[in-house]
Amino acid sequence: MTDRMNHLFAELKKQQADSCFISSKANVYYLSGYYTDPHERVIGIILIDGIDPIFLLPKMEEEDARNAGWEYLIVSYYDHEDPWQTLQAFLKKQEKNPSVLAVEKDHLTIRRFNQLQEIFPNATYIDATDAIQNLRLIKSKKEHEYLKTAGELADLGVKTGVEALKEGVSELEVVATIEHTLKKQGIREMSFQTMALFGAKTASPHGNPDKTPLEKNSLVLFDLGVIYQGYCSDITRTVAYGDISDEQKQIYNTVLQANEKAIEASKAGTAVGELDKIARDYITEQGYGEYFTHRLGHGLGIETHEFPSMHRENTLPIEPGMCFTIEPGIYVPNVGGVRIEDMLFTTNYMPLELTKYPKTLQVIT
Repeated sequence: MTDRMNHLFAELKKQQADSCFISSKANVYYLSGYYTDPHERVIGIILIDGIDPIFLLPKMEEEDARNAGWEYLIVSYYDHEDPWQTLQAFLKKQEKNPSVLAVEKDHLTIRRFNQLQEIFPNATYIDATDAIQNLRLIKSKKEHEYLKTAGELADLGVKTGVEALKEGVSELEVVATIEHTLKKQGIREMSFQTMALFGAKTASPHGNPDKTPLEKNSLVLFDLGVIYQGYCSDITRTVAYGDISDEQKQIYNTVLQANEKAIEASKAGTAVGELDKIARDYITEQGYGEYFTHRLGHGLGIETHEFPSMHRENTLPIEPGMCFTIEPGIYVPNVGGVRIEDMLFTTNYMPLELTKYPKTLQVIT
């Protein structure tokens, strides 16, 4: 087994598991090195005590998995075949019948869980989620390099968006310009729907870009990220297009200070919830507490949102090698919203900021 599979299986064995079935896109990639979107098809890594790891996947992807470096067993199936029966027949030949099977309970659908129960009717099922989340929490040197490059490309995305601003341009036109530029850099996929919001729409934390035209004297909010070598980036910047009001400037400076205070405190040993508290307390002191309506951030890696959740009740201590976002925001209806988000990679000393696009208020004329 690879080190990652060995470490995962060792943790699951502490819970008496003798096997596991891992089927989420992110975790399959993490364990196998093969990045794929199976759509409705079944794909999964099966670890069973006493035999080599098994990769269950469609026949048409077998060669791609081998080319990606998979060196162990493969059970493949054609589209007209039942993958579960194919797996069951293979395991019968191996004379293996798992007794305690770990699965991803936050990913596995009820239908697929029932199908697993049909081929392993006597097994006890436990959750593998915590074990694999903890394994993915601390990034390797290579993962850091992927995240660093993804952050640099996110910076380019914001820069491109700012340069595309002109009176009358629509939100979707700016989104198209950003994504076109990044695709020319070799990026095939954004890590989530690119956001460019104008004016009063910036007060919606998860607003949807449309044909809204840019008007003078408006706030503009960008939220975007890319997938690079399977790893995600995430950045938010807010700029002013023309003059903005004194209240909007106050909101901006409040969010900026909250962002910087939380980053400064992002050191090994500090509880995740303490970072949220630092940013939230400052925003509350400035009179905008009720308008900071979400957690401070989230873990980042193969998935845009992964463990840990950076909310005020999380007592998890920060460790070197963690990657997460710091993204305080203030959203005042009919006034506007500001969010400033950065990717951090923690070390034994000060955190490394992987997104470096300027944060001082930019006024675009």
